[in-house]
Amino acid sequence: MALLAPIAALLIAGCAFPTEASFTAFTNAWPTPTPTATASASTPSALKPIDPAMFQSAVEGAAKKLMVPGALVLLRTPQGTFRAAVGTTELGTARPPTTRDHFRIASNTKTMTSALILLLAQDGELRLSDPVSAYVPGVPNGEHITIAELLKMRSGLYNYTNAPELAATMDADPGKAQTPQAMLDIAFRRPPTFAPGTSFEYSNTNYVLLGLVAEKAGGHPLAQQFRDRLFAPLALAGSSLPAADDSSLPRPYSHGYMYGGTAYAMVDRPYPADMRAAARSGKLRPVDYTHQNPSYASAGGGVISTADDLATWIQALVTGKVLNPAFQRQWLRSPRAEDPAAPPGGKEYGYGIAYQRFGPKASMYYHGGELPGFNSFIGQDTDHEVTLVIWTNLTLSPGGRTTAQALLPTVLNQVYAGLSLPTGVD
Repeated sequence: MALLAPIAALLIAGCAFPTEASFTAFTNAWPTPTPTATASASTPSALKPIDPAMFQSAVEGAAKKLMVPGALVLLRTPQGTFRAAVGTTELGTARPPTTRDHFRIASNTKTMTSALILLLAQDGELRLSDPVSAYVPGVPNGEHITIAELLKMRSGLYNYTNAPELAATMDADPGKAQTPQAMLDIAFRRPPTFAPGTSFEYSNTNYVLLGLVAEKAGGHPLAQQFRDRLFAPLALAGSSLPAADDSSLPRPYSHGYMYGGTAYAMVDRPYPADMRAAARSGKLRPVDYTHQNPSYASAGGGVISTADDLATWIQALVTGKVLNPAFQRQWLRSPRAEDPAAPPGGKEYGYGIAYQRFGPKASMYYHGGELPGFNSFIGQDTDHEVTLVIWTNLTLSPGGRTTAQALLPTVLNQVYAGLSLPTGVD
């Protein structure tokens, strides 16, 4: 379930809904800055002057190489707001994407679930040191797994989106509604992969559990708490968590496509050579996954939103407009190296957010999302007041690249001076 993927090809690989592979490939493509390199007011600006026509042309060229039906990039910098729209929101039509189009944001939902959990902790309704067993019964090692470890992907619980039977069920019955408990049942049939707190593994099971924790501690359904605590205060009118039996999207919306069956997104199964060739030649057409029921994703990846809303959201979250100052500091400091043995500058993951420094002058808090039909990325660079949203309506390119993450180096090269990120997009 690439549904939950952070910034992979860029500097962040995708927190794809089910897997980590695309995210790892993306972050490993970033140059590692020297440990002494820091940004300050006395150093030259890290930002390039942005030419709207060149920006559009660069995104369009990269998107066409990836063969995405449609792509949208929304960029906010001190120079202004820039938009690049490519292709169409529905095959067979010529309606270009806009920043108001609704799409499935997949794992970017995790930023919202984590924020809600911290708001509940801020209110005294829970503590991050609480064991998950205090809120959800029957969790393997539940008395030893804390809320904080769920947030940071350090529980060791099996990632249910890796289970082949889930992808098979979704292909056989695309409209089937799933419950969080059914997803946990899939996960708990497998043994944990490590002891709580001893390692890192991106697992959507953690965030399904956090959704149940939020409902128990907050006393209301997750969709209502998202609306009341997050969406309404920030005027995110285009954002919602649909009911389990609702596979529709509000208008206007983009269709979402992918080559082949659900497993290619859920477990990052590579496309075979003949399938890649057929997709590139046009003999194989992508499948329309727009209305596949996303209820399996729930608190880990079920939200629908727009580029406008997501830009407002990630900027507000990172700059302190959601949490109080004490919890904001805790949230900002939460990312830790996924691999403690890796050199400085590697991927870090915290309370539903990834962080990475790229180049000597810039860093970004970010997340990504991937599920059948859509791929997306959201990021905020507070040092330079850069907000970035990318979404595409094709999960994987014919070459098997997660498409929004594959566009990321092209976009960053347009924004930041001194970068020369590889942009071979397929």
